[in-house]
Amino acid sequence: MAETQIEWTDATWNPVAGCSIISAGCTHCYAMEMAKRLDAMHIQKYAGLTRKSGQRTVWNGVVREDRDALAIPYGWRKPRKIFVNSMSDLFHEQVTDAFILDVWKVMRETPHHNYQILTKRPERMAELVATKIGEVLPNVWLGTSIEDGDVVGRIDALRAAPAAIRFISFEPLIGSVGTVDLRGIHWAIVGGESGKSARPIREEWIDEIYVQCLSAGTAFFFKQWGTWGKDNKKRSKKANGREYRGQTWDEMPTAAQAFA
Repeated sequence: MAETQIEWTDATWNPVAGCSIISAGCTHCYAMEMAKRLDAMHIQKYAGLTRKSGQRTVWNGVVREDRDALAIPYGWRKPRKIFVNSMSDLFHEQVTDAFILDVWKVMRETPHHNYQILTKRPERMAELVATKIGEVLPNVWLGTSIEDGDVVGRIDALRAAPAAIRFISFEPLIGSVGTVDLRGIHWAIVGGESGKSARPIREEWIDEIYVQCLSAGTAFFFKQWGTWGKDNKKRSKKANGREYRGQTWDEMPTAAQAFA
């Protein structure tokens, strides 16, 4: 696990390394370039996970389970919000059911932490949690990523997953998501893309999510504008900041929301 600058969590834990591109939101994933950098630093866990595609670094589809990493959360006594697999996807098809069950065992045995699991493969997550895992842990939050209207079907799969808290990361938001059903969704994170090749975000796309969160009673967290500001001009992520509608939005889900 490592401390992190991600605004909505306290730390990251990566028992899986490597991934593969599944939709448009993956195109500029920071983890691909980071994995290349860690490989260059001779971190064996990340060796040979990426390839060059033109000027870009992309996943090559190799995925590794890191059993040594399973022991890490036991060593932290201070409660933390922990983003599980910030560099991968726990429900990638190459991650075995047995390993996922072992990750669940760690989370069950460390109830002082809250674990935030974010996947682009919510169908597998819903199936495994409902069948082989068969339990709802109050400290495990299940989420999916939605970048535009093409993948809003992931919300239905997420809703089918038994969970104490369900959340959506609308990041990087690269298009309108339209009207979405937020029933049973307790938290929404919204953010623009960052980096030199970042795609623009539009304020009206954020507006439609914000209004629907307000109507559904879903906690709203605005993470960042990213490289593109609300005036549709490119700047540094820091310069664009995190203000939306004149304030910062750091709402978090509560137990009362989750079990209502």
